[in-house]
Amino acid sequence: MTTAFHAPPQRRRKTLQEASLLEGPMLLLKSIRGFSSNRAITWLACAPLALMGLGIFTLSAKAEELPELSAAFLANNLWLLVATILVIFMNAGFAMVEAGMCRQKNAVNILAKNLFVFALAVTAYWFLGYSLMYGDSVLGGWLYFGGLFFDPTVTAETISEAGLVPTVDFLFQAAFAGTAATIVSGLVAERIKFGEFVIFALVLTAVIYPIAGSWQWNGGWLSEMGFIDFAGSSIVHSVGAWAGLVGAMLLGPRIGKYVDGKVQAIPGHNMSIATLGALILWIGWYGFNPGSQLAMDQWVPYVAVTTTLGAAGGAIGATVISTITSKKPDLTMIINGILAGLVSVTAGCGNLTLTGSWVAGLVGGIIVVFSVAALDSVGIDDPVGAFSVHGVCGVWGTVVIGLWGYDIQGDGSGLGLLVGGGIDQLGIQALGAGAYAIWTVVTCFIAWQIIGALFGGIRVTEQEESEGLDIGEHGMEAYAGFSTTNN
Repeated sequence: MTTAFHAPPQRRRKTLQEASLLEGPMLLLKSIRGFSSNRAITWLACAPLALMGLGIFTLSAKAEELPELSAAFLANNLWLLVATILVIFMNAGFAMVEAGMCRQKNAVNILAKNLFVFALAVTAYWFLGYSLMYGDSVLGGWLYFGGLFFDPTVTAETISEAGLVPTVDFLFQAAFAGTAATIVSGLVAERIKFGEFVIFALVLTAVIYPIAGSWQWNGGWLSEMGFIDFAGSSIVHSVGAWAGLVGAMLLGPRIGKYVDGKVQAIPGHNMSIATLGALILWIGWYGFNPGSQLAMDQWVPYVAVTTTLGAAGGAIGATVISTITSKKPDLTMIINGILAGLVSVTAGCGNLTLTGSWVAGLVGGIIVVFSVAALDSVGIDDPVGAFSVHGVCGVWGTVVIGLWGYDIQGDGSGLGLLVGGGIDQLGIQALGAGAYAIWTVVTCFIAWQIIGALFGGIRVTEQEESEGLDIGEHGMEAYAGFSTTNN
């Protein structure tokens, strides 16, 4: 008798849909070619252990005996971290001022630029910019480089001397780089392509701004001459403004800005947002200027007061002059007056007396009103007055130290021409402001031209500009139904 052999019935494999939450990940791995065997999965399980071991080895290789953390060390680093957060929050202020002072059909585009540019700035500055700004000397005070990225290791010397840990120092400096890029956004608003602006912001924060900053803040040639820019009237604000001015000139004015040679007002769509943005910037400046002391000491509150008085003076100056010229107080000029006053004391907030700070801000507020009118008269369209605030007042804030600045944190001697310091400091300040202007204009002109040539121009089409960049560049609206309602 022959008995037929019957193979045992095969078990049907569970599908991924039938698997439980615990069985699902294993089934998914086994479905991938190369991971079907138990041996492959066993080796895969070793990967996290290997990575953890590598991490422990790296930490062990860099570890050293660190002294006990002192109160001074903790206070200095905690203060700079708080100041950094305030500076980063200024991005919200810039976004709100720019969006509020421009038309609502471009609000999404403006908000997207201001939000995304900080992410770009931090990345570019981390990859290359910080090294170019604070690396080792390559070309005698003109160029620095320390390799890609930066070393976050905390040394015993840093702790014992109550110094700044590399990570908090990097973050503070990266926030400044982001500010320079954000200033550009206001000058080119309502007509620039999003992608091309993004590429320019990368170039600015990775190369152009860091090289310029190293001339002063890394002991470069301007620092050796005795140039003073405490928190960046020229290094941050004027560099961003000059970069944006070149872009605005290459773009040309917005459609309808100048008709038959006459300036046509294009009012902003939400002055409430713009006003709130100005107040956020004012608060953020307490990180920008006092944070630049780079330590928590007796001078931090002094710098905070000079910053406040500068803003107050700027608001008063701009309000009075705008009322005289236009017969009524102009809210946009009050906003720009506050910002102009802040920029006007940014370079000298550690070298001006309290009275000198208020007067510097007052003059800055007066200057900004006339500067806005002057730019319009020559056909340069600056939608939010960014160049007048950050460029013109950035130069003024740098030069004023040569007029009535003091060595307040030193021997108290007068540095400026009007307080017994002679003309030397005034000449050095003017040279520094001019050097930043020339460097930025030349390099940014080249950058904008190359980007335009590679991508077929930097300006959106006439149709996109008329419809609004929210639809043309992003396919969405800040205010639902706006396009439908207008059409």
